[in-house]
Amino acid sequence: MNDPRPRIDSAGRRARLGRRHLLAPAYRAATPEEVGDAILGLHATDAATVHLAAGARLAAPDPGAVERALYDDVSLVRLLCMRNTLFAVGADLVPAVWSSTAQAIAARERRRMTTWVLDGVPGWDEPRLADVEARTLAALAARGEATAAELAADVPGLRETIVVAPGKPYQATVAVSSRILRVLAAEGRIRRGRPRGGWTSSSFRWAPGAAHTGRPAPPASEARADLARRWLAAYGPATVEDLKWWTGWTLTDTRRALASTGAAEVRLDDGADGLALPEDLEPVQQPEPWAALLPGLDPTAMGWKARDWYLDPGHVPRLFDRSGNIGPTVWWNGRIIGGWAQRADGEIVWSLLTGDGGGEAAAAVADEAARLAAWVGEVRITPRFRTPLERELTG
Repeated sequence: MNDPRPRIDSAGRRARLGRRHLLAPAYRAATPEEVGDAILGLHATDAATVHLAAGARLAAPDPGAVERALYDDVSLVRLLCMRNTLFAVGADLVPAVWSSTAQAIAARERRRMTTWVLDGVPGWDEPRLADVEARTLAALAARGEATAAELAADVPGLRETIVVAPGKPYQATVAVSSRILRVLAAEGRIRRGRPRGGWTSSSFRWAPGAAHTGRPAPPASEARADLARRWLAAYGPATVEDLKWWTGWTLTDTRRALASTGAAEVRLDDGADGLALPEDLEPVQQPEPWAALLPGLDPTAMGWKARDWYLDPGHVPRLFDRSGNIGPTVWWNGRIIGGWAQRADGEIVWSLLTGDGGGEAAAAVADEAARLAAWVGEVRITPRFRTPLERELTG
């Protein structure tokens, strides 16, 4: 019996990816905010990823423009949200992300931190914790911006420590400040300001800040429906499992959110049941051939749970670390064909794991490497999560 559902093959998905993720040169963006909106946020666990992911999609890459968006205009807002991961999200999207995802994560982080501190630090109780937090916020307001060490100098309680995993090989002594500041940031009461070093540094100053950026947040169910629609527009067609993985929602919440979008069922090449917005069922024209060098944890590389349509499973062991974090990748027309790295002398080097595209692909990758080297300049990049291929290339 013929399947009446529309079919969107992998080539069609890759055409959408090149255009909608702003990777084909004709579709590159003018501003970091446009990039954030197009792909619903930039992974921000590794400080360098935000700049590298934006630069790969900007017609004129400019770290200064990304810094202005993050720290001056706050038009890209760091939120602990999807999959309990830090993202830099466009300000207009913040209310939906907060209500659908980040608010519940902040509440969970609050509970965990409270238990951790009260059980681990002698003499602490809830009033003591509340007092330390209040003093921390007051000290930050007085300074305007401060590092964790500067805040600990003002608030002695932040200097107290807890021994984590005592007696284990990975035993560590952790300052109370690390957990308290993380929770205050997750709740939107403080935000990460400019790093102490350059744009690759993860040593941030802290500043007063609100996660909502002054905008009212919709009810959670409305927010999930809004985010699901935006995600399908950027990442669809895709599966229920893809969205569940990307957001970290429950299966029930994911299905309800997708149902609210009016998404249509489609057939995918791998036999999976996919979903696409009703206006996204017609074929999409392939963009001109394109190559891209994307950073570790790039939102495109981490956009779906099922990745066979753009990543050969045989390449996973070399491109991912043991925790499932992807490293720097080389793309050709919507498929990952290799990885790249920067050596200590600044040279951008790469390795192609497949012959897809032949000489045309190799030449385009070389051009992208030269473009990357030109705007990165004297900056040196070491991914926070290192992968076998990246280590090989720098070794």
